[in-house]
Amino acid sequence: MALRTGACVLRYNALRTTARSLFTRTQPESTQNNVKPAEFPGAKAPYVTEMKFLNETSYDPIPIYRVMDNNGAVFESKEEPSIEKDTLIHMYKIMIQLSQMDKILYESQRQGRISFYMTNYGEEGIHVGSAAALSPDDLVFAQYREVGVFLYRGVTVTDIVNQCYGNVEDLGKGRQMPVHYGNKQHNLVTISSPLATQMPQAVGAAYALKRQENNDRCVICYFGDGAASEGDAFSALNFAATLDCPIIFLCRNNGYAISTPTSEQYRGDGIASRGPALGIRTVRVDGTDLLAVYNAVKESREFTVKNNKPVLIEAMSYRVGHHSTSDDSTAYRSIEEIQKWTNDESPIPKFKMYLESKGLWDAELEKSWAKESRDTVLRTMQVAEKKKLPHWKEMLEDVYYEMPSRIQKQMQEMENHLKKYSDKYPLNKFQSD
Repeated sequence: MALRTGACVLRYNALRTTARSLFTRTQPESTQNNVKPAEFPGAKAPYVTEMKFLNETSYDPIPIYRVMDNNGAVFESKEEPSIEKDTLIHMYKIMIQLSQMDKILYESQRQGRISFYMTNYGEEGIHVGSAAALSPDDLVFAQYREVGVFLYRGVTVTDIVNQCYGNVEDLGKGRQMPVHYGNKQHNLVTISSPLATQMPQAVGAAYALKRQENNDRCVICYFGDGAASEGDAFSALNFAATLDCPIIFLCRNNGYAISTPTSEQYRGDGIASRGPALGIRTVRVDGTDLLAVYNAVKESREFTVKNNKPVLIEAMSYRVGHHSTSDDSTAYRSIEEIQKWTNDESPIPKFKMYLESKGLWDAELEKSWAKESRDTVLRTMQVAEKKKLPHWKEMLEDVYYEMPSRIQKQMQEMENHLKKYSDKYPLNKFQSD
């Protein structure tokens, strides 16, 4: 594979030449050759005798790597990954399943059947492309818009729906709001709401893996462009670089942090530019191109496992849907802008055309699988909402190995309260002793 994260990444030969010229052109060549570079503890760089400030326009932007055009045609055959036909079909099926699940669960919230939901429209290629390139043993720290990774790893639609409904079958026992999934069996760390808190945690997990003998696993940490503005993001990146941790940071730069566009979040060249500044191997890819994401993550994984060093991937995409069911994105962006990315830059039709060009997919298969995916979600949802909610005692259990006396007291007080006022609470909806 011709992609080499060091070359495509950053294709920094041109950048180095530009940066070098900024410093060297201020002195005669004869003088330059005789001046020994500075070797301060904090930096090793050439001396110059003319002051020159640098800014975001001093360098060419980091290029965006892609494999396919918008019609699913591959630009360079050498960049096309070797993926088995059955796997390609499975990848596409997961994208369709995710899309159908998003539509139905979004409407479920609008009908008052669940409290909250977040769609993944426009970012399905990042989920599936990255998940397919990882080992099932790799540890995943997701944010809250990576449910496609969960589906690809084997988490079922039933698991997802049960979590959203918070019923007795929810692995989180109804303690989390919807879309905060987790699954220990599939090495998926439970999602938490605060932005970027997963990033230093992921670095800590990667450092632990590094300390194990014969480790062949890595950590992947997903985050958005908004999370990258948090202090935890810088700390995580810096710790990963200085401690040489086997971790892949994958940033979904989808244009908006809720209602804040990237133009108001940062200056400079996106999130990828922070990688080289901190000494991290970095690449920027087209997040609407599943094959480009797959290539980038696959090679990043090989590098980080072999060398115990971090990699930063910035996947450029667009959040087609609202940020969540609590958001109306038309208040801060135009419908025309949304339609452009829905019609021209969507990862699903792009990958569909790629499969069709190989004779692996057609209109009949599309219709059949879309119906099956939709029926699966509807059937699962109808069952999930009829299941009882977890026993009320679950909110006080599983915090301590041995329950402290103060919590035992609270539980007894709650039990006495419910006995006295049982007619005031819908106890029939909850699991009983």
